[in-house]
Amino acid sequence: MPEFEKLVVGLGNPGAEYEHTAHNLGFMVVDRLADRHGIRIGRKDCLAFVGQGTVAGKKVLLAKPQTFMNLSGESVQGLLVKNEIAAGDLVLVYDELDLPWQSVRIRPNGSAAGHRGVGSIIHCVGTKEFPRVRLGIHGGRREKDGAQIVLAKLKRAHRQELDELLDYASEAVESIIAEGVEKSMAKYNRRAQGLNEEE
Repeated sequence: MPEFEKLVVGLGNPGAEYEHTAHNLGFMVVDRLADRHGIRIGRKDCLAFVGQGTVAGKKVLLAKPQTFMNLSGESVQGLLVKNEIAAGDLVLVYDELDLPWQSVRIRPNGSAAGHRGVGSIIHCVGTKEFPRVRLGIHGGRREKDGAQIVLAKLKRAHRQELDELLDYASEAVESIIAEGVEKSMAKYNRRAQGLNEEE
């Protein structure tokens, strides 16, 4: 029997220069989850920093791939295979350029929608049938190139709202682990400004 029931992966880029960028929200959520459950993320395994512990009564492996974002698939595939975790038991957390800041969307599966990190994972794992938690960072019209937006440091106003967002997204992941994707979508999918609305 596999040791872990879920693999929770947050996407980001390694290195101090990326630390406070929107593209690293996935890392931040995994760190917040680790804090909430007393899990230490420090061991290096399959090109990722990992930590193990219990979330919602289930044995969970938390991971932050240390390849660059666009190559995350290699690390995720390695972790799934090594730990005998099915792709459907992966929960992927990442930033989404096309959703407004502070919105959270859980989906049971789907395409990469232009997100190269997600594209890399779908390619390496060989399926798009895994749940994901998408965190809005922009939405609306873009004056700038997408890469400039995702790699810019978070604005001060955003940083003030970040704490609440990380807690909310962590709760959404906990809910997926505890109750499954469908119930969690009904509970946690929300638009910006804290409105609890479904898509």
